[in-house]
Amino acid sequence: MISMVRSSRLALSAYELVEEFRCGSMSIEDYMASLLERIESIDGRINAYITVNEHALEEARKMDRLVRAGSDGNSNSGHGGGDQALLGVPLAVKDNISTLGIRTTCASRMLADYVPVYDATVVKRLKGAGAIVIGKTNMDEFGMGSTTEFSAFGATRNPWKEDRVAGGSSGGSGAALAACMASIALGSDTGGSVRCPASFCSVYGLKPTYGLLSRYGLISYASSLDCIGLMARSVHDLALMLRAAGRDEHDHTSIDSTLDLRLECTDLKGLRFALIKEVMESEGMDAPVRDCMMDAVSSVEQLGATVEEVSMPVLRYALASYYTIAMAEASSNLARYDGVRYGHTMQPDGVAWNEFYSTIRSNFGSEVKRRIMLGTYVLSSGYYGRYYMKAQQARALIRDGMMMVLKDHDAVMTPTMPVLPPRIGERVSDPLRLYTIDICTVVANLAGIPALSIPYSMHDGLPIGIQFMAGHLGEPLLLRIAHALESAREGKVRRCML
Repeated sequence: MISMVRSSRLALSAYELVEEFRCGSMSIEDYMASLLERIESIDGRINAYITVNEHALEEARKMDRLVRAGSDGNSNSGHGGGDQALLGVPLAVKDNISTLGIRTTCASRMLADYVPVYDATVVKRLKGAGAIVIGKTNMDEFGMGSTTEFSAFGATRNPWKEDRVAGGSSGGSGAALAACMASIALGSDTGGSVRCPASFCSVYGLKPTYGLLSRYGLISYASSLDCIGLMARSVHDLALMLRAAGRDEHDHTSIDSTLDLRLECTDLKGLRFALIKEVMESEGMDAPVRDCMMDAVSSVEQLGATVEEVSMPVLRYALASYYTIAMAEASSNLARYDGVRYGHTMQPDGVAWNEFYSTIRSNFGSEVKRRIMLGTYVLSSGYYGRYYMKAQQARALIRDGMMMVLKDHDAVMTPTMPVLPPRIGERVSDPLRLYTIDICTVVANLAGIPALSIPYSMHDGLPIGIQFMAGHLGEPLLLRIAHALESAREGKVRRCML
């Protein structure tokens, strides 16, 4: 049915789509049918989706009827009330975020047949604004990875170069956006899992302030670090999605917030950005990424900002602190998958408990097993103080260090990822080498502050993103920065394949 909707229109931003739907120049059903046909046509190569919503077309048809009736989908739509700012917009949801009636697997054999009976709060609120869930996207199993190669459903490939990874762990969401198989997407971010694929796929990825978006319905990995993140092809779309923020009675860590999300200013006059010396001097940074970063410094200076180099020696503890805490919390959170309370099960008749438990736990993949074992080790008697408590102390130092820098600067800028997208299979055989690519992203999760990856440039056909981190509830500032760069670099950055 792509002939019904020109393929170029599949690249429209969410806010542009809503205007088209409201004025009647394009039906939601026709657009959804064309998008589903595109998924069927190319996702066999990309592998961005684990499950496609079989009711998406029916929901689009229902929304069309309500639009024709003049209700903008506000009445009896099953999408709640609100101003329908995302009327009919196709939403891709990472497969560790609960969706009513749609399989949610965490890309694991452990949850291969799990179908939630409720929507995550963020999904519910976006549906309330009119969005339609088009499907569940591929990911590293339980969010543990940076390349979306640790999936029981196979690796996701980068739409820009299919021999490269799409990033992780929200690689399916990033690839779906870049390949025009969705208009907006949800991911989760524990140590960069939204920003990494955003950078590798040339889209926007926002890790919000911890607590800004409810985690109710997000299947836990590391609870003190996990955030639901937002992904889109335009800054305006991120602003529309951020309306899902706010206090949720189901999540005691959620916070009340009133954010001014207007995008009016297209310059950065008066802003001061910090450039971290230790990051820029890192031996693991690819030369094209370093060159791109320096070009970004020039760009923000031309827009009126001041960039100053600062030193944060404490960052040398960031990766060790992050992975120690994340693995410890993973060990605790995933203990529930025992075949009795949660997860895959089997008939226990005539089977000893240890054999039953071992068989059930074998449904985890290699990376999840590695992190559970390491996490259990650092929490064990005799090692808790030597590893886990020291990691928490280092986390406090890193958080305090970031707060000191942000006291004198509006934001910190770094490359999102220090490397170009690796080839499929290039890093997964060496876990330590794989973990090092998270060096720039884990800091925001340890500190609980917002961070945004902005698509900035390409090198040899491979995307490069720039990251900005701001203080607590600094999302409006991050959107202002992104909007200014988006306006200044219009036509210089491709954010989708069409």
